[in-house]
Amino acid sequence: MPDIPLLLVAVVGIALIFDFTNGAHDSANAIATVVSTKVLSPLAAVTMAAILNLAGALLGTAVAHTIGSGIVSPELVAGSQGLVLSALFGAIVWNCLTWYLGLPSSSSHALIGGLIGASIAHGGFGAPNYPSILEKIVLPLVFSPLAGFLCGYLFMVVLSWLLVRASPTKVNHVFKKLQIASSAFMATSHGLNDAQKTMGIITLALFTFHQIPEMTVPLWVKLSCALAMGLGTATGGWKIVKTMGHKIFKLEPVHGFAAETAAALVITGASSFGAPISTTHTISTAVIGVGASKRLSAVRWGVCGNLVLAWILTIPAAALAGALCYEILALFGVS
Repeated sequence: MPDIPLLLVAVVGIALIFDFTNGAHDSANAIATVVSTKVLSPLAAVTMAAILNLAGALLGTAVAHTIGSGIVSPELVAGSQGLVLSALFGAIVWNCLTWYLGLPSSSSHALIGGLIGASIAHGGFGAPNYPSILEKIVLPLVFSPLAGFLCGYLFMVVLSWLLVRASPTKVNHVFKKLQIASSAFMATSHGLNDAQKTMGIITLALFTFHQIPEMTVPLWVKLSCALAMGLGTATGGWKIVKTMGHKIFKLEPVHGFAAETAAALVITGASSFGAPISTTHTISTAVIGVGASKRLSAVRWGVCGNLVLAWILTIPAAALAGALCYEILALFGVS
């Protein structure tokens, strides 16, 4: 039997717990609008999202490679047993805090922040791969919310123009059915982007513990991450569903369809380029864009301000938590 360090087993277990919390925390991204518009019951929506999150997680590995080798150089951190563990602790701490507060912050950027902070604690400020972080993390961080807003806005403007003569009753009837498809698309795209992030972190851990010769995602990692996210999604994140589905903008089925479709297109496009964007940012701004297309006063901008604050704080807060966790583990001889 292979000699597998117990600490590596712990890292993989905690990574899967993070993946589970990611599914629970971000399940609102896929189901908030379809629940708030009463197209599906919460149970039916969560079940559908869990299955499609699992399916989406198996569709690619480009984002996993960005997480595993694009944020820090694997060669610089090889042999560091505490790095990945610290990154995960930092992300989980921030995830739990924002979940408790009901804020739809980004689990993705919490993980990225935790990894950046832990790598700096391990190897100094030269450890992170800044060009890759700029290209694959920072720019998508800025542009994906803008893309979500613009796509949601334009999508809703076009739909409003096409449906100007249609009766509201008929529009609601048609888009109640269409919104099931858009919610399914959103759930699949969420799995495609978010589950790969944990795949990348586990693959990095396997490399740093010298269990694999190169940064290639093993099949068992893909399957375990997909299952963990699916199970997490099945638990739901009802506080965030309430924020996403009710507090930003009062949604009707046509609005939910527009927001979900716009967000899913942005997320799928980013995933194909290996960019680990925030599904939370994208669906949030797509909802805001849809609301703004009706009238600016339809959007509850005070709630939006709280969301923006959580977005801005996530990476530095998780980085600080990751660095502190690394230093604490180092005190116990794990570094």
